[in-house]
Amino acid sequence: MHLRETPVEPAEHTDGLSPFCPRFQYAIELVGRRWVGAILRVLVTNPARFNELLTAIPGLSDRLLTERLRELERERIVTRTVAPCRPIRVTYELTDCGRSLSEIICKIGDWSERWVELPPELPMPAHPSTSSG
Repeated sequence: MHLRETPVEPAEHTDGLSPFCPRFQYAIELVGRRWVGAILRVLVTNPARFNELLTAIPGLSDRLLTERLRELERERIVTRTVAPCRPIRVTYELTDCGRSLSEIICKIGDWSERWVELPPELPMPAHPSTSSG
């Protein structure tokens, strides 16, 4: 299974969600892979270079970032742009398909703020609007 190149209008559901949907399961497994949510969360705000992604996501290895970015490229969620300059600059950004996930990513972020309790030993990063300099 893969993502479509162009979206289709969803079928109308008069009786709510069906008990099982293979498309839903595929989508959940795709965005639920380790580090994919963190990568998408960074890219929702702005395009980013490889090292910017590594810096923004503590604990993510360069090998795993490379693997996840390639998967997201294959699924047409992320696009990779190479600038023809020296040194070479590679930028990753969300495609139209990826940007359509923005609202969902933000809703999951809101949900996590309300419901996910962090262990006390895990420090919270400063919110960008509250940090100085």
